[in-house]
Amino acid sequence: MTGLRNPVGTHVKVGPGLVKGTLKGARELGLEAVQVFTGNPRGWALSEGRPAEDAAFREGCAESEIRVVIHAPYLVNLGSPTASTYERSVASVAHNVRRAVEIGAEGVVVHTGSYVAQPGDQSGDDVPGLRAAALRRLREGLLPILDTISDDSLPWLLLEPTAGQGRSLCAGVADLAPYLDTLDHHPKAGICLDTCHAFAAGEPLDEPGGTTLTVDRIIEIAGPGKLRLVHANDSQDPRGSMRDRHEKLGAGHIGTGAIAELLAHPATAGVPFILETPGSRDPGSDQIALVKGMRR
Repeated sequence: MTGLRNPVGTHVKVGPGLVKGTLKGARELGLEAVQVFTGNPRGWALSEGRPAEDAAFREGCAESEIRVVIHAPYLVNLGSPTASTYERSVASVAHNVRRAVEIGAEGVVVHTGSYVAQPGDQSGDDVPGLRAAALRRLREGLLPILDTISDDSLPWLLLEPTAGQGRSLCAGVADLAPYLDTLDHHPKAGICLDTCHAFAAGEPLDEPGGTTLTVDRIIEIAGPGKLRLVHANDSQDPRGSMRDRHEKLGAGHIGTGAIAELLAHPATAGVPFILETPGSRDPGSDQIALVKGMRR
């Protein structure tokens, strides 16, 4: 495993395959960490891997000291009242956890979901009731999966709070408390902090000291060692917009000060930074170099 305090990378397309696409691209870009989808991010198909390719990818990433995480499909919503969506969401998370083991990924990023009324439900305006029911479904779906990865050598489930759009189950930092309570603060339920999401949900990342305060609150709620990944993104929209629109670092409303504070915070020691900014995986982009420079 790389000895860098904060390995820096971006989301990389699989394209022609994990080795010919992802690993080759990561090496060419000088990445120290990568995030991948194991299938169609906007579909339900559970794409099986190829054992030889998985092994070559694992070994290649270890040789190049590249940290790996998987992002679950965007369709996953473990709070959904629609049986087909809920069942497919549970199956998708379980599948991606298995694929993480197979390709040597250290975690699976999962959006924290939303609570809505089922079509025809007469209690559609009962927001507290809908939220409670969604959290019960979340618990029933995720705890059995979390129990299968309790061993320290297995991947983490990395919960990514959303930007607050719709009826989010977990957006701002305060929402983490009931969410993690629902999961009994399971030891393998980690946190992925997306700076654009947190800012859109109202966290003061654009103020000096605001990012440090935000991370302090995350650690206070989740506990030490639970912040396992940072999605480093700027925002096209102002604080509290509840809009998930990423911008290049330094070109949005957050600014680079938030990244500097994150890199300096004791709780981020050993935590990879994955960029999801426009053009961050394009040859010649300055985004990766920008964060590496701030790290130094």
